[in-house]
Amino acid sequence: MPLYHTLKALNSARSSYKGNALGVVPTMGALHQGHLSLIAKATRESEVVWVTIFVNPTQFDKKDDLDKYPESLVADVAAIYEIGADIHIFAPTATEMYPEGLATRAQTLDGLDNLMEGADRPGHFDGVITIVAKLFKALQPHQAYFGEKDFQQLQVIKKWATEQHIPTNIVPCPIVRETNGLAMSSRNAQLSPKQRDEAGFIYKAMLHCKNNCLDKAAVYTAIKESLEAHPNFDLLYVLCVEEDSLKEVQELATANKPRLFVAASIAGVRLIDNIALK
Repeated sequence: MPLYHTLKALNSARSSYKGNALGVVPTMGALHQGHLSLIAKATRESEVVWVTIFVNPTQFDKKDDLDKYPESLVADVAAIYEIGADIHIFAPTATEMYPEGLATRAQTLDGLDNLMEGADRPGHFDGVITIVAKLFKALQPHQAYFGEKDFQQLQVIKKWATEQHIPTNIVPCPIVRETNGLAMSSRNAQLSPKQRDEAGFIYKAMLHCKNNCLDKAAVYTAIKESLEAHPNFDLLYVLCVEEDSLKEVQELATANKPRLFVAASIAGVRLIDNIALK
């Protein structure tokens, strides 16, 4: 399997492909079935597939969060190999990607980057766009695959790509869930088995809202009451927004594409999820 650690090696390998169907799946490693579903989709739709594995330090606002983020390169490579032995993997160091230091560029994204995750994690999306821009510049992908679990990130990247005239098709991919409904995330590995099992209540509460709550106030009340019934979990935010703009909806009944976002934490582990309400 082609595995590269430097931009020089990446550039050499990338230059050999002259077609128009190169797909990339950017990840931070610690791959789970959600990531693997993106890679599998990319192999079905692309002639050449690249998977990037890089824990990007500039999108972390807290050093301890960065330090404890799980890494498992050997297992990740093995999992990718099971999908396709010809998939290219790029796994650089922070020095390789940021040779002049961990600097980011502030982005102007019509406020999409200042809500929810952006509000709780200042500078987070500046870091996300910085690394995506670096990877896109190096790989020049024709399509890039992102999971809807990080739906706000997906919308931010789509907005940036449109404004900067990036000729890469941003492909959204459905959330993959554990058997109890918990959205798959690399951070789930930081939970104890008991915490991981209990965390399934978040999705169940969101499904209840989708099926039973007719207005925004009822949704917010239902989510807050659900979290109160699980005192080990802290509610970070709950918000009903319009999918494309991420602006809070006023009335669910008249909203075009309302989506419910919930973020919670337990023992310092951040869990985020979302669901379309229509």
